[in-house]
This record gives sequence, structure tokens and C-alpha cells, in this order.
Amino acid sequence: MSRKIEIFDSTLRDGSQGEGISFSPSDKLKILTRLDSFGIDFVEAGNPGSNPKDLEFFKRAGTLGLKTKLTAFGSTKRSKIAPEDDDNLRALITANTEYITIFGKSWDMHVDKILKVSHGENLDMIERTIAYLISLGKKVIFDAEHFFDGYKNNPDYAVETLKSARKAGSQTVVLCDTNGGCFPDEITQIVKDVRDKLGTGIGIGIHCHNDGECAVANSMAAVNAGASHVQGTFIGIGERTGNANLAVLIANLQLKSGFDCVPASSLPLLKETAHYIAETANMALPNYMAYVGTSAFAHKGGMHVDGVSKEPATFEHIEPERVGNERNILISEVSGRASLIAKLQKFVPDIEKTDPVVQRLTDNIKELEHKGYHFEAAGASIELLVLKELGWFKPFFEIIDFKIISSHSSENTKTAVCCPLGKADAFIKVRVSGKLEITADEGDGPVNAIDKALRKALERFYPVLSEMRLVDYKVRIIGGEDNTAATTRVLIESTDGKTSWTTVGASKDIINASMIALLDSLEYMLYNNNEIYYNL
Repeated sequence: MSRKIEIFDSTLRDGSQGEGISFSPSDKLKILTRLDSFGIDFVEAGNPGSNPKDLEFFKRAGTLGLKTKLTAFGSTKRSKIAPEDDDNLRALITANTEYITIFGKSWDMHVDKILKVSHGENLDMIERTIAYLISLGKKVIFDAEHFFDGYKNNPDYAVETLKSARKAGSQTVVLCDTNGGCFPDEITQIVKDVRDKLGTGIGIGIHCHNDGECAVANSMAAVNAGASHVQGTFIGIGERTGNANLAVLIANLQLKSGFDCVPASSLPLLKETAHYIAETANMALPNYMAYVGTSAFAHKGGMHVDGVSKEPATFEHIEPERVGNERNILISEVSGRASLIAKLQKFVPDIEKTDPVVQRLTDNIKELEHKGYHFEAAGASIELLVLKELGWFKPFFEIIDFKIISSHSSENTKTAVCCPLGKADAFIKVRVSGKLEITADEGDGPVNAIDKALRKALERFYPVLSEMRLVDYKVRIIGGEDNTAATTRVLIESTDGKTSWTTVGASKDIINASMIALLDSLEYMLYNNNEIYYNL
């Protein structure tokens, strides 16, 4: 029987401390519900004593009937006051969670220079805080802050902080690499030492930050050395360079190392869950993220594509479907005909190299790339191109006409010179199944305006488009001696909250290039919902 590893997700607390991340109470509830359905053991949701948003969140979360163990987070009591008189502890109690995570100092330098109390008083603060909460019926997880730096500086005292937590009744002590600077060999040795010094009867956890890009490796080293509780954030977000990435850790531990982390039925939802959390956090998930990124199983080089087409294990460490991902064959100037065949085989498994459609597609792609297209990063556009060449694509709508009127205004004369605020109005006429729809809208610039106007026209027929939004827009000028007459290439990344896709357009006119990419993006989403819309 495989060993159980408790998974403790801190996306809603530690993750929210990442730069540019701000969760509303509703955001946190959505993520909490998704983590609960995924099978995460613990979700640390914030400090109810730090802000009104967390207080509101805990009140609403208490009504959800969760399987996951919701955890409030706070520090040990302040110096020289009783636990029952500490405002922070009072707030933790009002969160009404079964579990509370308490962090305390385990590095003697912090005790001396930050808390400015005696070493004995710090131990007393840890013990009395935990004992008080347990006397109220709470279960306590103790986070030993800066444990590894503390252990390297004064191992005996660092371990004493853990013993104080154990004496008070903490069920798990978590060793924190708070500065994120340790290496796996250090983690392995120190966790083994702690395991020997504490003995059995208490769980050991690991909490790693990623400042040395070792958070996942360090967490795995700790588990292999005896830790049974792993903390992190689901997509690695967090303060500075982030926390251990649980999406990667869960896959590594369960698929590669045989540990029991989450229900087996959850693993095919790994990519979808990661993208959902990124979308809720209003951030783009890095394409290169292991297991769940759109490039995690992408192949470009001709030799790689040929190999993976014949035997996937030649260039894929696992089957992408096991984590809800898929193989992505990139089409580019270095990928060769094997890439195109592999892309076609997704739709026509038995297609041969001699099939005329292969040559037609090859010629079409070469012609489009000569005009400025670049399909390597635009998988959705190349897929649509293949579908159209196969005769499998039925247009969902037809653009009859569109017009854009742009203007610039400024809040004052100073910003008028350097920072004009561009506004645009878009008018569009579109036909869907013989029906004409004429709409208009305004936006921040012409692309935003045409996007809004087009959606307004189409959502009446295709409500699913309301779930789609643009997350990235890139423009590049391609060649030309006179840059004002050069080709413009536009890449648009879109998402429906579950996955993301990229489309490309190229033209002498930036509006036309943007329109081509935008239309591809809309049609790609509609095609992927074709069981709903193809018979409209």
C-alpha cells in the first residue's frame, strides 16, 4: 500500500502574497470549491485578523459543506500577554475552522533581532499559543518559520521549537524553507536528523519557497526523507519567486514515485484545475510549466516529431492524457513534413505522406509564412487551417462589413503628449444562418472595440462566447524597408477559464491582422463546442 502524503494548499494565503495577485472573497470561494473537488486535504485560506476580506471569506466558506479541511493562519501570541488576550488569536478563533496553522520563530537570529525576546520566552509563546487553541477544541499545525536557516545556525534550538509545539499538542510540525535558498541534499539530511530527534508520534511537513528554483525538488527530497505533509500553492504563485508548485509536485509524487496524494480520478483534471486557478487569479499560466502548460508536451524538431509519432515514450515522460493535457505538434520552418503529418493524424489517423492534402497544406503554410504568418505559437490557427483543408470546417458566421472610428483624448495637456488615451467605436454587420445582426460598441482602442462589437452580435446565437476573453495581444512588425508599409503580425491568446489557445493574423494593416487573429480565436472556441452549435 502506498504511503499517504497530506497535501496542504496555500494558494489563498501564501499565493495571494505574490506580486500582482489579489483575490476577492468570491475569487477565494471559487478556488476553494475547485480545490475541494480536486481532493486537496488542507486549504489554508488566510489570516482573519489581517483584513476584512478574509473575515467575510471565512463566514461564507463555513456554509459550503467542504470535504477539505479549511485552515486559518496566524502567528503565536505576542510577548508578555496571555493567549486569551491576544487579538490575533481571537480573530483566528472567530474563523470557526477545525484546523488552525500557527507559525512561530525557529531561527534564533529572528528571536534575537525581530521578536527581541529571550530564547526561553519564544519557546513559551509557541507552547502556550498551541495549548490554548487545543484547549478550545482546535487542531493545530505548527509552521516552524525559517527552520532550515535556523537549524544550520543553531540546530539544538531549532529542534526545541518543534518539541515545544509537540508538547503543547500540535499534530504536525512543518519545516519551512522560508528564504527558499536550500538545496535538496541539505533538506534530505536535516529532515532525517529531525525525524531521528523527534521520533514517532508526530507528523513532519515541508514548506518550500522557490528562490533557488528548488522548491519542488526540495519538497520531494523531504518526502523521501520521511515527511508526510507537503505545503505549496497549486500553480506555484507566492511571495518573491513563489512557492512549491503543487500541480507539479502531485504529479511527481503520485505518478512517478507511487505516493498517495489525491484521488486517482483527480489527476486527469490537473491541467484544467491549474488553468482555472490562473484564470481566477487573472494571470497567464506559463506555457512551459511542467505537466499543465500548453508547451509541456509540445514537439517542434523534425526528429522529435517523427519519434513521438512512432512511439510517444521516445520524447514524452508520461502520457499527457494522464494529467488532462495533450500532445502539441508545432508547425514551423524547422519542424518538417513529419510535424504536418502528425497534426493531420489527429483528424485522419491513417493519412499517408503521399495524400494530396499534405502537399496542399505544405504549400499553403509556406505561402502564408511568406506573407508574415508564424504558426509555431498559434496552434489554434494551424488547427483551423488543417480542418479547412480537410473540408471539415463549417463557418459559424460571416462578416459582411465592419468600420472602426478611432479618436484620442487626454485627461490633461501633460498626458496628451506622452500618454494618449485611445478610444474607438466599432460597427459590425454579421450573418449567422441567414440572419443579419448589426451592432456597435466602444472600447479602449480598435481591437477592444471590434472584439466587443463582434461578441455582442454573436453571443445572441452563441452564448458560450460570453465565457471567452482575450488574455494577451502581441504585435510585431515584419521586415520592410519602410516600416510604415511593413507587414504586421498579431498573436492573440484567449481563454474560456479552463484552457487557453493562440491565434495569428498578418497583414499590411494592423486592424486587418488583428481581425484575422480575433476571428480565428472565436471560431476555434465555437468549433470546440461544435456539438452544441454545428446544427444551429
